[in-house]
Amino acid sequence: MNETENLTNKELKALISLLEDDDAEVVDHVESKIKSLGTHIIPYLEFEWEGSFNPRVQKRIEELVHSLQFQLLREKLEAWKEKDGDDLLEGMWLVNTYQYPDLEYDDLKKELEQIYYEAWLEFRTDVHPVDQVKILNSVIFNKLKFGANTKNFHSTGNSMMNVVLQTKKGNPVSLCVVYALVAQKLKLPIYGVNLPNLFVLTYKKGESQFYINAFNRGLIFSKKEVDDYVANLKLTPKDQYYEPCTNVDIVVRVLRNLSIAHEKLGNTEKVEEIKSLIEILADKAIDME
Repeated sequence: MNETENLTNKELKALISLLEDDDAEVVDHVESKIKSLGTHIIPYLEFEWEGSFNPRVQKRIEELVHSLQFQLLREKLEAWKEKDGDDLLEGMWLVNTYQYPDLEYDDLKKELEQIYYEAWLEFRTDVHPVDQVKILNSVIFNKLKFGANTKNFHSTGNSMMNVVLQTKKGNPVSLCVVYALVAQKLKLPIYGVNLPNLFVLTYKKGESQFYINAFNRGLIFSKKEVDDYVANLKLTPKDQYYEPCTNVDIVVRVLRNLSIAHEKLGNTEKVEEIKSLIEILADKAIDME
């Protein structure tokens, strides 16, 4: 049984009314008490926020709601990691709820299913994998007009799937995620690859392997070009630069991009929060340093 069930609405209302107090010690105590009630109190707090005409109380309620929602996100991310991040879309949705807490997983799923349907209409199973990728490129980049967000590369929206699906603009990782989710639904063995400074995709089945740059309209390239890219960066080649990475690796990379975006905006509190989300996944992710 949670503590909320032991409190009547009247007692909750009385507790929230104490947020008006001028005594910081009283407010701290009240906030700690409210937080201890758990995430199920969020709808009640939102209801109280709507009925309040005190900007200071509203701000305190907003901070409490964010704190409780963040706690919930941490718990869900931990649970996702324990399942080895088996559902990439779920991981992306969880990142999305950091900025859009009311976003439903099914909303993202429906939008991706529409893209899959468009691709399925033109897809062919009887052609060479390279030609299958060219069909997918044609649908995603020509017909549906997805493309690189070069004008606002460090926008926080580039890490938010709902924004990427709405604007059809994204950074290398988010475009690769859209591409990979559609490709995998078409039964294509296409996965993310964690290159330094650039996220790409690989088609890998048996001895057959090539690479795809979703940030450059699905440009197809070979292992030799990965070798050259790594050499130009004066890095020692590592398996992770060539082989599929995990869904956990992808979400960590998305969170790192989001952290950089908030750093550039000067949102230090958000940067710290996002770092704590990365830490939850860190033991299951490959170190990119």
